[in-house]
Amino acid sequence: MDTNLSQVAKDLVANGRGIFAADAGPKTLAKRAAEINLSLETVDQRLKYRTMTISTPGLSQYIGGVILHEEAMSLVSVLNQQGIKAGLKVDQGTVEMTSGSIEKITEGLEKLDQKLADASQAGAKFSKWRAVIIISSATPSSANVEANCETLARYAKLSQKAGLVPIIEPEVLMEGTHPLERCADVTRLVGKKMFASLLKHEIDLTGMLYKPNMVLAGKDCPSQPTVTEIAQKTVEVMQEIVPPKVPGIVFLSGGQEAGSATQRLNEIAKLGGGSPWRWSFSFERGLEGPAMQTWQGQEANIVAAQKMLLHRAKCNSLASLGKYTAEVEHEI
Repeated sequence: MDTNLSQVAKDLVANGRGIFAADAGPKTLAKRAAEINLSLETVDQRLKYRTMTISTPGLSQYIGGVILHEEAMSLVSVLNQQGIKAGLKVDQGTVEMTSGSIEKITEGLEKLDQKLADASQAGAKFSKWRAVIIISSATPSSANVEANCETLARYAKLSQKAGLVPIIEPEVLMEGTHPLERCADVTRLVGKKMFASLLKHEIDLTGMLYKPNMVLAGKDCPSQPTVTEIAQKTVEVMQEIVPPKVPGIVFLSGGQEAGSATQRLNEIAKLGGGSPWRWSFSFERGLEGPAMQTWQGQEANIVAAQKMLLHRAKCNSLASLGKYTAEVEHEI
């Protein structure tokens, strides 16, 4: 057991703090910005936006770490000044598993050891790798689950070897018409396979964080579960699959509306009280979406946008402790 890795993993989610996933790729970030008539097409525009978010005064009270895209590694010093740990997204995105398949595998293992070494040298303390699992009438296939979990485990091994805490993200996507129970079955299946792969590769479970999806019905499912039903099923599945040695479960927001993600996290934390790991968050749109909308690329809106980001960070911090309320939500 690497005590340094274990301590970093604990620190990232200590005292109600979570992780800000500010690691959207250039195309993804530009696309989201374009939806609100904002241009983030150039590196300079994106750096300006990312700097605005992570330099928010007081952010370290609620955020323990920020995951950066590689084009933004120059911002590590900004995070250090904030007292926030820097991390790096190290995968290279997804490709078709086989020609014409809807299933995806994640690329990036080639030369990953050098990328991790460079990230550590630049001051990063952790890393992240994302795999995606698609639910349909014919998927996920056992081959796809096996391939993604094996790749995640190999990444985790290289990350720990480089002295970086791996954040392991096997995301079961929200897209589809599947009911809550189908998502629960797939999330359970993926989780069991994931931890079996991690144990096979002798990953130090105390020096990692697990970043799963919440258990949700497909966004096009005609019957949507309540907040309580989502929380009950999510806690049930996590208790089945996550070993007690893991310091924290940091849920992804996965396209959920910001307020909904917060409410669901709050209920999960309340229902899962007494669990061996910390319930926390590693949100992207669930944190920065409202801030981007407020900013609109205008200098005059920076203070308001930072205030919005800090508000969402506070709401999610309280939710991770089961202490979020409607009154807190409406403070801003």
